Amino acid sequence: MSRYEESMLYKIRHSSAHVLAEAMLERFPEAQIAIGPPIEDGFYYDFALPRSPTDEDLQWVEGRMKEIIREGHPFTSREVTPEEARAQFKNQPFKVELINDLVAGRVDDNGNKIAEPADKITFWTQDTFTDLCRGPHVENTNTINPDAISITFKPPAGAYWRGDESRPQLTRIYGTAWETPEQLQDYLYRLEEAKKRDHRVIGERLGLFTFSALVGKGLPLWKPHGAMVRDTLERWLRDVQIDNGYLPVVTPHIGKLDLYKTSGHYPYYKDSQYAPIQVDDEEFLLKPMNCPHHIMIYKSEMRSYRDLPQRYAEFGTVYRYEQSGELTGLTRVRGFTVDDAHLFVTPDQLLAEFKAVVKLTQYVFDSLGLQDFRARVGVRDPKSDKYVGEDSLWEAATSAIIQACTELNLPHDVEEGEAAFYGPKLDFIFRDVLKRDWQLGTVQVDYNLPARFELEYVAEDNSRQRPVMIHRAPFGSLERFIGILIEHFNGVFPAWLAPVQAVVIPIADRHAEYAESVAKQLRGAGLRAEVDTGKARMQAKIATNREKHIPYLLIVGDRDRDAGTVSVRLRTDEDLGALPMAEFISLAKQVIEGRAQELK
Repeated sequence: MSRYEESMLYKIRHSSAHVLAEAMLERFPEAQIAIGPPIEDGFYYDFALPRSPTDEDLQWVEGRMKEIIREGHPFTSREVTPEEARAQFKNQPFKVELINDLVAGRVDDNGNKIAEPADKITFWTQDTFTDLCRGPHVENTNTINPDAISITFKPPAGAYWRGDESRPQLTRIYGTAWETPEQLQDYLYRLEEAKKRDHRVIGERLGLFTFSALVGKGLPLWKPHGAMVRDTLERWLRDVQIDNGYLPVVTPHIGKLDLYKTSGHYPYYKDSQYAPIQVDDEEFLLKPMNCPHHIMIYKSEMRSYRDLPQRYAEFGTVYRYEQSGELTGLTRVRGFTVDDAHLFVTPDQLLAEFKAVVKLTQYVFDSLGLQDFRARVGVRDPKSDKYVGEDSLWEAATSAIIQACTELNLPHDVEEGEAAFYGPKLDFIFRDVLKRDWQLGTVQVDYNLPARFELEYVAEDNSRQRPVMIHRAPFGSLERFIGILIEHFNGVFPAWLAPVQAVVIPIADRHAEYAESVAKQLRGAGLRAEVDTGKARMQAKIATNREKHIPYLLIVGDRDRDAGTVSVRLRTDEDLGALPMAEFISLAKQVIEGRAQELK
């Protein structure tokens, strides 16, 4: 159980979801109720409704929720038999389906058992509303602050029952609840800021990427400026990796289905993968992950302990099937590139190599000014059987991660159920300027895939031993990472990452030739520079390029041409005056090569 699930705020939101359901049933007596869990920053409840709710409906429901809260109804629980539960919800088919699943024993989407069959069902009741629920809840509705909740801040959305597109589509009503009105107002303010920072809007305005219905949903097309941002990140990380002993590899976009059956990714994640492709008498799969391919590179020849560690790195594109309703700009796509690396190490090398990977990840974040993050150690849920491998190997891997965090003085939380199916992992959870949490870098220890593929190396005593794998990706999905960066920086990238670092603006047509010569010198010095040759007036050009967040605006006229200078204005509109070309180039390169967050 996470720290959030143990908090009072979690109970407030869970209880608010039940109050929402009660009020909705008063407004829509014919409604069928589905589920209503707490989520990050709020809660929701899914309904099958006779009609779409209007703004007037939502305002009425929110008002009624506040009345119920103020009335002070206790939350009480009781256990009933499956027969009693079915009788209670005889007119609620979604609840009956859930009860039947509980009685049969719960399984996940891949058919793996995650709970034993239940002979008792737990109900929670407040006022006139009873729900099938495990809790926890607040003791009384008046524990919830009625002035710290809202369901009208966000329009209803569609959601398929149990996430299955073949099942009924429901109406999802979102809510948010906080402990104080001030926290609610702060949250609503951040939501408005988030709308302004939406990477989809900024990406369109700055010409970074686009989507095409003809190409397909969730498959971004990178425009030149967006491709430049992406390429700059890739080139930089490649250089960092090479300096740290990584070896570049390249693998295909498809692989035989048997490869993923051996790794265990198929059928464990079958529902998130595209259907196999029949080629002659063989089946292939669009690559859903890179690790099995890197494993086969390792296995292509016998290794000695002297050859280890082997560190393979690739910007590998993978494909996952995401439901249409879950696709969101760059942050949830169907084809994405992972800055993937897999290290094959001896058990004695594991701790040192893991610590080196964590340091590299921290260096990447620091270089981008992403310093507000926490570490989460994801371990397996002991109640679930979806994980593979021996207990002793899981214990060894988990111990190595926690020891590395301790030795690096890296504060961390341990959360059950956050492990990969083959091993525990260390995730870096970054908080952006709007206080939103994003999982970015991840580092995983894996004893299981080497066993599945029977990997070996020759030890010093000539015996055959099994290496340990470390999976790591500082960026994670490059698409998602860039989407997060766009919103974090509000499109105002640091100068070293900006797609155009300097634009030369001639005051009049007679200065165009000098402007082109300036741009040529800048490009020769390694800066990304353009000339604004448009017909607009100089002041309009300055305003337009400032809106594009170009770091350096270089205005050139007669005096600049005659003296070999450029008049430098920052995108903040600060005027640095006329500078000799060599002096400006030195200034800009110092900022860019140092990956500074400020322009001077």
